[in-house]
Amino acid sequence: MAMSASLPRCAGTATLYLLLATPVARSWLEASMTRHMLLQIPLLAAMGVAVCHLLPQRVRDSLLTAAGCAVACLLVAFFASSYWMLPRALDGALTNPLHEAAKFASLPLLVGLPLGLAWKRLGVIGRGFVWTNAISMLLVLGWLYINAPVRVCNNYLVDQQEDAGWAMVRLAALLFACWLGSLFVGGKAVPTEADVPTAAGIRSRCNLAEPRSSPWTTLHPQD
Repeated sequence: MAMSASLPRCAGTATLYLLLATPVARSWLEASMTRHMLLQIPLLAAMGVAVCHLLPQRVRDSLLTAAGCAVACLLVAFFASSYWMLPRALDGALTNPLHEAAKFASLPLLVGLPLGLAWKRLGVIGRGFVWTNAISMLLVLGWLYINAPVRVCNNYLVDQQEDAGWAMVRLAALLFACWLGSLFVGGKAVPTEADVPTAAGIRSRCNLAEPRSSPWTTLHPQD
């Protein structure tokens, strides 16, 4: 039953990946620096996350164990994604078919899949590191593309890289707002009376007996 339920998702993921690899889709996405960096590359990484969710839990646990730990997966995803943000990597993907094939293979396998494997194991601090790293990287690259006096990519004009820089800055602001909002959604701002632990509740949880009254308290009761 579980296998039959996952077949449509497998087919949808494979279909989307093949569509992204078609010459028409590649030409349209890679004609703009903004679409290349902020649409095609994230979609390819998302393919790896989708594949991770389609794997059985035991396979995911085995892959995570083989990788070492969640931090190791996070480091692999960080370095692989940072490489494909470099202007030289974008130029290589546009001029060299082998480089383009490496992009389509490495982004799902070295970015999306490790992130999908490690995400639940990272915890709040680890996920916060991922968010802050992505936001800061977008801000820094966006600022460089906006203020660069010359073309940083041989295949894109100066106005295209400036548009891509502003798009990165706006995306970073949007991601920061979404991340900040997620920290306050679903939590209680002020604890209610039911949330405050009482002495009886603490004793019952810790299996403690009721305190015995001392003779001194009996002889000298408090006012």
